Amino acid sequence: MRKDRPKQGLTVMVRGDDLNGAMRVLKKRMQEEGIFNEIRERDGHKTRGEKKRLQRAAGRKRWLKKIDKLREQGLWND
Repeated sequence: MRKDRPKQGLTVMVRGDDLNGAMRVLKKRMQEEGIFNEIRERDGHKTRGEKKRLQRAAGRKRWLKKIDKLREQGLWND
């Protein structure tokens, strides 16, 4: 291993004997990086119907998020 190359991956420092705190920080970083979602996606086989349903749900979620943002800006009227 070369010394000049930076480390890859997530690292968490354990201070004292606070292992629970370090685990909490690690889980939070993994959630932010999307590692849990990636593991869930790789977990198993999905049928075509399930993929479509998930895509529709994701699209709806994006659309509702966009509407909420426009409402906050006062650009969307019901």
